[in-house]
Amino acid sequence: MRHRKQILRLSARFAAGVAFGAWLAATGGGAQIVGQLFGPTTALAQEADQMEVSPVKARERETYYPNSEDLKPDEMRVIACGTGMPTTRAAQAAACFLVELGNGDKFLFDIGSGSAERISSLQIPYNYLDKVFIGHLHTDHFGALHDLFIGGALLGRNVPLKVWGPSGATPELGTAYALEHLQKMLTWDLAGRAGLVDFRGYVMEVNEFDYKLENEVIYDENGVQIRTFPAIHSIDGSISYALEWNGLKFVFSSDTYPNKWFIEYAKNADLVIHECFIAVPELVSKMKFSPESALLVGTQVHTAPEAFGKVMSAIEPRMAVAYHFFNDFDTTPGVYERIRSTYDGPLSLSEDFMVWNVTKDDIKVRMAVTEERTWAPPLAAPAELPKEEDKVAMAEKLGVESVDFSDFIAGGVWDVDDVLRPIYEDASEAFGQDFPYPDNSAPK
Repeated sequence: MRHRKQILRLSARFAAGVAFGAWLAATGGGAQIVGQLFGPTTALAQEADQMEVSPVKARERETYYPNSEDLKPDEMRVIACGTGMPTTRAAQAAACFLVELGNGDKFLFDIGSGSAERISSLQIPYNYLDKVFIGHLHTDHFGALHDLFIGGALLGRNVPLKVWGPSGATPELGTAYALEHLQKMLTWDLAGRAGLVDFRGYVMEVNEFDYKLENEVIYDENGVQIRTFPAIHSIDGSISYALEWNGLKFVFSSDTYPNKWFIEYAKNADLVIHECFIAVPELVSKMKFSPESALLVGTQVHTAPEAFGKVMSAIEPRMAVAYHFFNDFDTTPGVYERIRSTYDGPLSLSEDFMVWNVTKDDIKVRMAVTEERTWAPPLAAPAELPKEEDKVAMAEKLGVESVDFSDFIAGGVWDVDDVLRPIYEDASEAFGQDFPYPDNSAPK
């Protein structure tokens, strides 16, 4: 087929981890493929060549630089913060997608292991990243939640972190149970920060809903509706999400075997992100699975590329996005070919920091260029001074007299007052405020 021959001639581009774009139907004298990252069509390229190029004026770039462009009031932007497999690696974090809307709202769908670093690279104030929707409780889908919870509060979030997730077949298998115990795991961490930092962001609000809900609204604010419907993955308690706003629809499968709910409720969507696992041969050769395990995991527990394509052919989204495989030069062509055996519509093979700008007229696909050595993003609201009552409240919660150092540990303090006092003096001069040196330099 001519489409496929053209794509194969471009296969070297896989080495850069690029995703293929829209696959257009044949017209007139022949077929035309538009690769979202391969550049414009011939006509557009000729037009661009005729434009005057200035040696000093900026030109439009085919990359996204976070915080460098306005999000239009009618626009949705989706950023991949994790697209890989259950085993994370430096090149790809586990599942996480950020949805930004032109009304100012931002939503995280899954927050898999390693994704907090991707989120940090976007330099978004953490007060805006306060809504997380979890599809199921495998760590590659919520394993970075504690990083967002603690690290986000430390770097400026001074509002509660709100988390939505499904129930399970028993209370112990539900989101509320998991996150209650996650916070228990963090008891020492939280106790060690109370009274030392602005503690308002160290609060988690958990919203658990019935995993059996079918296309029911679980979030309805500011013109945004988010619906849930069941998924099929591992055991009961996996779900998928659909977000609708301003006439646009975003659907996220999390992990699932192809199912009737997705086929019904993902229709008429603009951007559909659905898992597409690595092909069975690579599970054997790359992941060292036995053939039996590869067939089970690659076709029954997860969605195989061929099945992904069949799902997309049934729902016909404006843009299909495949995720949950390692996007490498030697494995991606096989995933692509298998998808194309059952689907010939618009397609992105996702990788971390891929960006989709969605409007009613267009879907623009680019890669983000991010900074790795980031610090704290700007504050979205003023910080407050640490409060002694937070420390008192923590002690009461733990049923102890105090969370201060014991006499034993305080007795181990070594005298460095001579080098610490000048730091306080310098700070008082620099900030025009008197910072008295503590009478007892041992931390309390």
